[in-house]
Amino acid sequence: MKKYESDNIRNVGIFSHGGEGKTSIVEAMLFLSGENNRLGRVDDGTSLMDYESEEVERKITISSSLACFEWGKNKFNFIDTPGDDNFIFDAKLCMRVLDAAVIVVSAVSGVKVGTEKVWQYANEFSIPVCIFINKLDRERADFERTVEDVQKNFTDTNPLVIQFPMGKEESLRGVVDLLSMKAYVYKDDGSGGFDRIDIPSEFQAEANKYREKLVEIAVEMDDEVMERYLNGDEIKEEEIEKCLKDGIWTRRIAPIMCGSAAKNIGINTLLDNIVRCFPPPTYKNEVEGLDPKTGNTLKRKIKSDEPFSAFVFKTITDPFAGKLTLFKIYSGEIHPDMTVLNVSKDEKERIGQIFFLVGKKQKSAGFASAGDIAVLSKLKDVGTGDTLCDEKNPIKYKEVSISQPVISFSLQPKAKGDEDKLNTSLARLIEEDQTIKYSRDEQTKEFILSGMGQVHIEVVVEKMKRKFGVEVDLKEPKVPYKETIKGTTKVQGKYKKQSGGKGQYGDTWLEIGPLPRGEGFEFVDKIVGGAIPRQYIPAVEKGIVEAMPQGILAGYPVTDVRVMLYDGSYHDVDSSEMAFKIAASMGFKKGLEQCNPTLLEPIMRIEVIVPDEFMGDIMGDMNSRRGKIIGVESKGSNQVVKAAVPMAEILKYAPDLRSMTGGRGSFMVEFSHYEEVPAHIAPKIIEQVKKEKEQEK
Repeated sequence: MKKYESDNIRNVGIFSHGGEGKTSIVEAMLFLSGENNRLGRVDDGTSLMDYESEEVERKITISSSLACFEWGKNKFNFIDTPGDDNFIFDAKLCMRVLDAAVIVVSAVSGVKVGTEKVWQYANEFSIPVCIFINKLDRERADFERTVEDVQKNFTDTNPLVIQFPMGKEESLRGVVDLLSMKAYVYKDDGSGGFDRIDIPSEFQAEANKYREKLVEIAVEMDDEVMERYLNGDEIKEEEIEKCLKDGIWTRRIAPIMCGSAAKNIGINTLLDNIVRCFPPPTYKNEVEGLDPKTGNTLKRKIKSDEPFSAFVFKTITDPFAGKLTLFKIYSGEIHPDMTVLNVSKDEKERIGQIFFLVGKKQKSAGFASAGDIAVLSKLKDVGTGDTLCDEKNPIKYKEVSISQPVISFSLQPKAKGDEDKLNTSLARLIEEDQTIKYSRDEQTKEFILSGMGQVHIEVVVEKMKRKFGVEVDLKEPKVPYKETIKGTTKVQGKYKKQSGGKGQYGDTWLEIGPLPRGEGFEFVDKIVGGAIPRQYIPAVEKGIVEAMPQGILAGYPVTDVRVMLYDGSYHDVDSSEMAFKIAASMGFKKGLEQCNPTLLEPIMRIEVIVPDEFMGDIMGDMNSRRGKIIGVESKGSNQVVKAAVPMAEILKYAPDLRSMTGGRGSFMVEFSHYEEVPAHIAPKIIEQVKKEKEQEK
């Protein structure tokens, strides 16, 4: 296999809001580079990158995929990422290992919510960005309006036009490149074939206007060059390009390019300009990690003669091909039969065959070195976020913090005995997608699947059926209500049974009262003078504990109760542990009725992050959900609304928040405590439970 120098590698991801044409751009690149002999299309299911059944059916990217191809003497590792809000977190995981990002904006619809999110990701990881304005061949496409929209939304850098289109909508025929001051006129057959010509006279004035702006912004990147420019000195072409490159690498400039993926216009110049203006993996010179033993910071140079180290950024599971591990090599080289340390799990791994990927197509790599992205199969115990390294020179790279799920459903296997298969298949899918969470609610006995949105959950269920043959029904999860008491009583629990021969006799006197919220259960033994023999006292406590999971209002578990055993009697022959257990249980249930029982509901702590203009709507909505606002604080251009709200009121909060904010809001939620259900709501809950129980019978 050909060895690529680090300076000739480009690790680039393509990002956008959903449906802007990212995958179509990558398909055009694969066609132009000769990696595919036809132009793959998402709409007719021939895309190399969107190969999973769920992606073909829905016509969206669900999971990031890798395309490795050659362009001139350079190797591209191009990652096509999801833009749909349900799956966009996968894009963030991939950005962790990239050296540049292409952010796609539609010339028809402009900057959207997803565009803002991926821009924030690029800021978080400090990677250079370019904007590609796509769909210029579509009706109502407007290049200038889209440029204004980009410049208005992304004021933390200089979005700078370095290409503009020739013609618009159906009459789009090419692009003018302002770096070379040449025009590219494309053939109509979608082949990407073009003629490189002098700029036609009708576009010359526009080209001069944009070129002047380009030079003005570029020279600002170098004080010495800017001084000469202001003095009227001639600035050489290579100086302008160097200034532009400096501005892009330091994220002070985001170049704007344009074209149409559907017509294969502007894709070749996008690739050329990525090589020309975007950095190789070595541009940061070194990468920072931690010493796994001491926790101290370590630095590793991005060179192939350094000790080996790599970061795993994605896992793909397949019931037939096994597990594929995608990783970026930060230092050193990797070869087959090498032994490396998985420092995250403190396990050694033997390296087998090394691959590059184009969608799901595997290309044998032989080896790979610093700066490159490669793939291994059938590793023993390696997951997303793990660090692989040289055994004698361990280093651990920082993982990306995983977003918390926002919606949960109850899973009910359709086939009896499928619980084990359900656990196994979900464990495999979680290896691939860490934003899935799966648990069993001990109170409701339900299997709970949580994810980033309803579509996300539906896709997980579809994959489970297709890959592992497990079918489930999705239902809204039950709210784990509890019961408690507000009053105090003294009550007798007596069990006496005589049916010939040895009988049963147990007699207890209990004092039952409430405990502070969250205290659970307390049993107090106050028996004196041997009213009940000591060997029967544990049976009394056991009888009460076994009665607590079934409250008297609606059968919910009882909590925050103190029971004192203060008197009783026994029979020398007929008393037994069983008799005292039953007596205590009977007394406890009878006593609950006399103690003003009430229903408790789980209260969740929620943080809602929204742009300023939605804050009033969010606070009003929280109040309508019986929420209590705890506080509000600013976070950049957003507001964070903190509140305590009943779980029952936010089971479907994710789609509601999306519709309230046009998808620009996000939230995090966690359990806080239990509180009494308001008096006007409790009877409805109790009535509903009784109905459900009758239906089950």
